[in-house]
Amino acid sequence: MKRLLVLLTGAVVLFTLGETPLLAQHPHGAGAGGGGNGGATGAAMHGVPGDHGSGSANAVSKGAAGGSPSSVLENNTKLDTHLTSLLQSKGLLPAGTDLKTACTGFKNLGQCVAAVHVSHNLNIPFACLSADMTGTAPATGTTCPAGTGSSKMSLGKSIQTLSPKTTNAKTEEKSATKEANAEIDEAENNSKS
Repeated sequence: MKRLLVLLTGAVVLFTLGETPLLAQHPHGAGAGGGGNGGATGAAMHGVPGDHGSGSANAVSKGAAGGSPSSVLENNTKLDTHLTSLLQSKGLLPAGTDLKTACTGFKNLGQCVAAVHVSHNLNIPFACLSADMTGTAPATGTTCPAGTGSSKMSLGKSIQTLSPKTTNAKTEEKSATKEANAEIDEAENNSKS
């Protein structure tokens, strides 16, 4: 309770100073509704797709417009190192992959990490998901279906477009969001030690 009070007081101070992008990338406690289970507060604070609810947590995530994944990782090299290592150790990112580069064009870090999970879980090339979600043409030599990247779309819509018809896009998006939240939490906690 004391930690939550300190967090809320700090959030109010930072908000009044116009520093909300720092808050938008990662909560320091579960908070109401977060509970570490990918709930509305946790998902919105990570900027992870899947939660389209309203309320202050969602409003805070919109404050992360200046917090692209690349800038967040450049400004927090320990988080970059720990998150990259964690994703590589789980076989989600190939060795030598620069997470900042992989996440270029994504709205936020949570969205990118969720896409990494969907790519792995459904065996969809990450380059195709990235192209769809960022609205950019896939890299040359990538074997994506025609029209991939022609318009910006959500993770769920990209899953529907790129995966077999038997896949439940909503379930896959929710699962990937939960996994992304857990890994960002773990990487942030490790980067503090």
